[in-house]
This record gives sequence, structure tokens and C-alpha cells, in this order.
Amino acid sequence: MTKRVLITGMSGLIGGLLKTHLEDKGGYELTALNRSSVEGVKTFQSDITDLESIAPAFDNQDVVVHLAAYLGSQEWEHQHSVNVVGTYNVFEAARRAGVKRVVFASSGSAIRGFERVSPYKEIAEGSYHEVPKDFDMITHEQVRPDALYGATKVWGEALGRHFSDEYNLSVISVRIGVVKKENKPLSVRENASYLGHDDICNMLRLCIDAPNTIRCETVFAVSNNKWNYRDLNHAEKILGYKPENSADDNFFNPGN
Repeated sequence: MTKRVLITGMSGLIGGLLKTHLEDKGGYELTALNRSSVEGVKTFQSDITDLESIAPAFDNQDVVVHLAAYLGSQEWEHQHSVNVVGTYNVFEAARRAGVKRVVFASSGSAIRGFERVSPYKEIAEGSYHEVPKDFDMITHEQVRPDALYGATKVWGEALGRHFSDEYNLSVISVRIGVVKKENKPLSVRENASYLGHDDICNMLRLCIDAPNTIRCETVFAVSNNKWNYRDLNHAEKILGYKPENSADDNFFNPGN
């Protein structure tokens, strides 16, 4: 049975990767909600900051994958209009249209504030010799955002919980690691937070196809990196996520 999937921000890096991945897998009818047209896909050209203008895109959709976000400056005006108001509009439009599930692209920035303290600080800095052999992984239940962007992602997760509890909308928030066009770590910090192209696509597809019994969950998405400090056990338990990529294959060493 074909599943109808609306993707916001399909023209972005992850959106484009997911489009190709789902087309290759088959069984999905894709629609884009984007400010610019997306070639080969029915596109509703609109801005998520305008609820009434985006509403028609949600009609007859089974799942919404909300990837659109403002990643630029930390100025509140921009973060608020897209990542706060825009995210609310996506959830509200989905609710009005009777969409079954929203997959919300959260971010590792929701917990990146832990990199201010040991041992995560040393991991992010590449001071691996100072990292104890055994340390506590950061779990999906923990929150410590880095900057306004991370705070808006925590807001989106909380909003998803509200819409799930109040309106019985299935919501899966994915705390996405660092995805690069080059598909490899480009800094020491990314040796821990790298997320490969195959892994992000598999994760989002698992979220789209997850059982309807899932009501509201938050999961991490990073690859199988030696210095990863984000607990992936919950993602494996509820979704079957097992990363195939690894930063270790292209380990970033500033000395090279």
C-alpha cells in the first residue's frame, strides 16, 4: 500500500537525500512543501510561517516529515519566525488535516550544551586521552540546548508532546547529528556527531513506517562512531535503527 508523505524543506540536503532514498525504495507518494519548486515532485510553494497558505499541502497526507528550519544566525527574530512559529504551523496544519504522524527533525543541538562539561567537552575537543574508559551516555530524556537554535528544537519536541497528548497525533522527534554534503566529518567535533547519508535516510524511513502504536517518542540519530556519546539504544528498541556508517572510516585529524 502506497504511503503518502509530505516533506517540508525538500530542497535542503537531508530533504534531497530522503527524496532519492524513498523513490528508490518505492511505495511512497511524495509531496514537497517548499519555498522553491522541487523537480519531479508535486510541490506546494509556500512559507511555513504562513499557516493558511500551507494548509492545502497537508490534505490527504499520511505522514509529514518536517525538515524545514532556519539554521543561520542566532538572532531571535529569525529563529522565532521559522523554528517556533513555523513548527507550530506544521503541527497545527497536520492536526487539521487528520495526518496520522509527524516526524519532526530535531537536532543534536538539543543536548549540545553538555559539551560544556566533562567528559563530553573533551570528546568534542578531540582530547580523547582525557576521556575515561567508561562514561555515561546522554539519553533521549535529557535536555541541554546549545544556543537559541537548540532551544527552538527543544520547543519543537515539547510541542510534539502536546499535540500527541491533546490530539492523539503520532509524533517522532529525531535529534539529528551532523550531516554533511561531503558525507564525512569536517571537524574534530564531528568525529562524535557525524551522521552518514545512508543512516539519516534509513532513520527517517523507519520513522515514517513505524507502527501506529508509537504515540510520542524522541530518538537520537548518529552513525556508528567510536566517540559517539548519544545513546542509540532507544532508537534501536522502538524503531530497529542500526547505523551502518561511521566517522571512523574518515576520521578527522587536524594534523593531516
